[in-house]
Amino acid sequence: MSPIKTLIMGAAGRDFHNFNTFFRGNKDYEVVAFTATQIPDIAGRAYPAALAGDLYPKGIPIFVEEDLPELIKKHKVEQVVFAYSDVPHEVVMHKASQVNALGADFILMGSARTQVKSTKPVVSVCAVRTGSGKSQTTRRVSLILRGMGYKVAAIRHPMPYGDLVKQEVQRFATYADLDKHECTIEEREEYEPHIDNGVIVYAGVDYEKILRAAEKEVDIILWDGGNNDFPFYVSDMQIVVADPHRAGHESTYHPGETNVRAADIFVINKVDTADPEKVIQVRENLRKMNPNAIVIEGASPLFVDDPAAIQGKRVLVVEDGPTLTHGEMAYGAGYVAARRFGAKEIVDPRPFAVKSIAATYVKYPKTGPILPAMGYGEAQMKDLEATIKKADVDLVIIGTPIDLTRVIKIDKPYQRVRYELQEIGQPTLEDLLMKKFGKKK
Repeated sequence: MSPIKTLIMGAAGRDFHNFNTFFRGNKDYEVVAFTATQIPDIAGRAYPAALAGDLYPKGIPIFVEEDLPELIKKHKVEQVVFAYSDVPHEVVMHKASQVNALGADFILMGSARTQVKSTKPVVSVCAVRTGSGKSQTTRRVSLILRGMGYKVAAIRHPMPYGDLVKQEVQRFATYADLDKHECTIEEREEYEPHIDNGVIVYAGVDYEKILRAAEKEVDIILWDGGNNDFPFYVSDMQIVVADPHRAGHESTYHPGETNVRAADIFVINKVDTADPEKVIQVRENLRKMNPNAIVIEGASPLFVDDPAAIQGKRVLVVEDGPTLTHGEMAYGAGYVAARRFGAKEIVDPRPFAVKSIAATYVKYPKTGPILPAMGYGEAQMKDLEATIKKADVDLVIIGTPIDLTRVIKIDKPYQRVRYELQEIGQPTLEDLLMKKFGKKK
């Protein structure tokens, strides 16, 4: 029989992982193309031959998702694998209907065929949606495990925006490593806080090779999930973060609902800033879908170096990019800090937006009067810098997890907002991690 002609829909993350773990070297299938969305400048490239294996000596081309119907017809595609995250269920099924109408099967691959088994214990931190507070939860878990005597590596969900061959296996232990690998703002937002805490970070493209490298130097693997994807590794403990600012999304987004149903522990974050009724709604929704999981409530208190500097000022708020774009949040920690510490006005940055930043607002019109820290490449970073420079404001509030001044110039006074997870009541994450693993002997 001829190999099954397959197309993989992705966003330079789960798609590459599914290919590596199931399709690479599998003569029963021929992957004719990837399509890409969410991330700029991925389409038009190729998944390189050096990573694709012997069956693909020319690599595999990557197209924009809008080309999907044409590609199905041209290549006589028999099955389409949907492999990216943070998408409403309804949208997923619209894409399935489009694919089915063209005669192809529509596939959602599960954990059995795509998860890699580690020789070390794995704690995974995932979420219901992008921007739920997954990063600070991961940092909290890493510090607890280190306090218990374990050496930990955080393996971050992929963000391979550069040379894929060079990014096959990446290790970050210092800021110099970030510069060496030419990390984007989005990558730095995830890696820098771990490095600040003394935790090694691994990332890249080939997640089995990444895992094997990390296993050589640590006691416990910490899977630091991206978007609302489910883990690439078999987990001994799966922690899932939910956001009461988006109550109801627990059961309406893919693959966030997968995480909900697989969770061992829920962290309902941001209870200090959410409507109490929404917190109750999220708790009830989680209980209905997964009554056996343990529920922890948490806050993400804000810290600003000089709160008085914000009072009475006209401010520009810069927030984490993905949280505002496909995460669909209209605000973040920077906006909350501006309101809490008495900013006179939160200035709408849209009139000052240039080039790719302006295009981001067009693509994601639900974004509120705040500036997404988009920086998937040097050109986009320059656009972000130019937008901030044009803005007529007294002060910039930086709500991203990193110091943006390390990668762009900010010509105005600024204040950084920091936030960490703080559990409320019992049990705590430390209680549950201690029960599961105990102190290192």
